[in-house]
Amino acid sequence: MNSFAIIAASGIGKRMQLKEGQSKQLLSIGGYPVIHHTIRAFQQAKSVTAIYIATKEENIPTLEEMAAKSGFTKLKAVIEGGKERQDSVYNCIKAIEGQMRTSGTAPDTILVHDGARPFIQPEEIDEIARLSMQYGACVPANRPKDTIKYIGTDPEFFGATLERSRLLQVQTPQGFSSSLLVQAHEQALLEGWYATDDAALVERFFPEQPVKIFETGYHNIKITTPEDIPVAEAIYSQITSGR
Repeated sequence: MNSFAIIAASGIGKRMQLKEGQSKQLLSIGGYPVIHHTIRAFQQAKSVTAIYIATKEENIPTLEEMAAKSGFTKLKAVIEGGKERQDSVYNCIKAIEGQMRTSGTAPDTILVHDGARPFIQPEEIDEIARLSMQYGACVPANRPKDTIKYIGTDPEFFGATLERSRLLQVQTPQGFSSSLLVQAHEQALLEGWYATDDAALVERFFPEQPVKIFETGYHNIKITTPEDIPVAEAIYSQITSGR
């Protein structure tokens, strides 16, 4: 299996309440930057042969140096991200297409991951890649612990309660056949349509395409707010103690 990974790490981290010049991808968890844990998981995944990262321009030298020091040999390019997450992913897609023209080979699947999700495990990545190849698209998710409600027509009051047994919290990496992901992003670019994840693009432009569910645990959190840091430290401690 030949899977390429795109890691979107250009977020400015508004909800992290960062000091000027800080980046949430470079915050320390267990003595390593968040993005270090993320890259390492894809480096160790057997299905992944190439990694592309989109980040803020000022972080490019730092990530390239980190990769060299850490032996992240699968990292092929660190490029500047776009205005929105979707733009950053598309920038990486264009870089992958350039590599494909040079080598003459294409990946079977492309996995798109949030740089601020440091605890995805290599074996989970491999399974998502396998299911993506089998079904064309695969998205990891877990079941919500809380009851979820709609906001009513009056935004100060609740509307309906959703049936929790039919709800899932979507995560990354989301995997797709390479041609499917490229076509979805190109169509979105043509229409100027933006979504919060790549699966939504596929759902919109290829509604006949099934998206396989891969249920995960609750360890694959996204570092979003200051409260996530101690939680991440606890998850890291639990993961490393089991190695």
